[in-house]
Amino acid sequence: MRGVGRPLAGAAAVGLTAGLPYWLPRLVIALRVRLFAWVNGEEGIAVPGREVPAEEFKRIYGHPAANGRSRGAALSDLFWYWLAPGPEVHQEHLEPGPRYDEVSRTTRRILAGLSRERWSELVGRCTRRVLDELDEATVGTGAREHRVRLRDLMMPVWAEVYYEVVFREPCPRPVRDLIVGNADDVVNALKCTGLRHMDRRNRLTAYLRKRLATAPPPVPLPSLLTERERAYYLQGTFFNTAVVQSSEAMAHLLLALATHQPVQERLLSGEEDADYLDHVINETLQHFPLFGVAHRVTTADIPRSGRPPIPAGSVLLFNYPEYQRSGAAGHERFDPDRWLSADTRPSSFIPFGVTANRPCPARGFAVLTMRVATEEVLRRFRLASSAEHTRSLPSRGPCLLIPHATRRTRPAWGRARRAARLAGMRLGDRWGAIPRSLTQLVLGGYMVWDARRQGLCRNHFASAAGGSAAPAVGGGR
Repeated sequence: MRGVGRPLAGAAAVGLTAGLPYWLPRLVIALRVRLFAWVNGEEGIAVPGREVPAEEFKRIYGHPAANGRSRGAALSDLFWYWLAPGPEVHQEHLEPGPRYDEVSRTTRRILAGLSRERWSELVGRCTRRVLDELDEATVGTGAREHRVRLRDLMMPVWAEVYYEVVFREPCPRPVRDLIVGNADDVVNALKCTGLRHMDRRNRLTAYLRKRLATAPPPVPLPSLLTERERAYYLQGTFFNTAVVQSSEAMAHLLLALATHQPVQERLLSGEEDADYLDHVINETLQHFPLFGVAHRVTTADIPRSGRPPIPAGSVLLFNYPEYQRSGAAGHERFDPDRWLSADTRPSSFIPFGVTANRPCPARGFAVLTMRVATEEVLRRFRLASSAEHTRSLPSRGPCLLIPHATRRTRPAWGRARRAARLAGMRLGDRWGAIPRSLTQLVLGGYMVWDARRQGLCRNHFASAAGGSAAPAVGGGR
């Protein structure tokens, strides 16, 4: 009977796996995109979409009249809610004008303070320190492999990197914890996997205000901002957006390697030229763009050849994933070799936005820093994962990190145990997606309602028009 029980148990596991509702997480992703359009009401124009085709994406995005950012878009209340405190001085949400110009100029000066060599040294050093901590945490446990969530693994790296970029000194561990707590809370709210916890965010704000009063960074902060707004500016631009986006980018890249073993083998073999990893990075950014839907408000009519103009006051919803899929033949394949030739590389590729309309400030060194961090990880580990890889990555990227020495010396039973762990990861990831997707639907609906109730963006501009200019710091839980 014992011999019969094992096949039956295996059959039951296969049946359970086959019966999982794989469509639910994808449905949630589709609903989130529809939610953005619904929140904005009838004035929201999807790009690409029925009114604006993909071939007009870049021209419309880069038009001078597509320069409104927050004012006049119902969707702004939701984004301000997610990005609080201080969304009114977040670089991506400031309206065009002197304040935005000075903030943008300050960001460029801070980032330009490091040469490419200095960026490489800094990212390599911070990555090694975090990986050392990972190894130290398992000393004495007997564990030879690390099961991690890739976003969680990489977030302390970028917290340290951007602290040192801003303040030009190493990041103390307690401050790193504050930055990680802030960034993690923001990204969980954005993905609707958790509610906001303003106490975590406010602790970082309090630290920054104290630090700026006693030891400000070498690059002077925007003079048009108040003392409190300068703390919000650093928190939103560097210790929120920069940390979150860099961690997400690395989680996608490492998970892509973990789930495409032939690509990883080519990198580990050392036989590929130095550009191959850059091709892998581009392919990852093509499949998993960091931006989902970015909205802009038109401040004047945008004329179009052979089509009706886009009227002033329209809210344009630029859908990055949809646009990038439109220009990639065989876009469902993960194929870094498509970047070898101008004839095969995707034509619709804007990983860092459009130059004419607020491109990502990190576009000049993002690929470099991703390459450096990836090389540090691959020097120590082989990566393996059986988790589903989606653009929104609400699972945070479950992965096994396998030390190279362990892989060379483990007997057959060790490989079988690893295969069992990966099978368990696959099953756990698919089952975990069900309650997580339902949580996203429930919390997403609640946060849309709460954001509308608080009306951070709407009330901020109404107060400014009335002369009181009350700050939109963000309340709630």
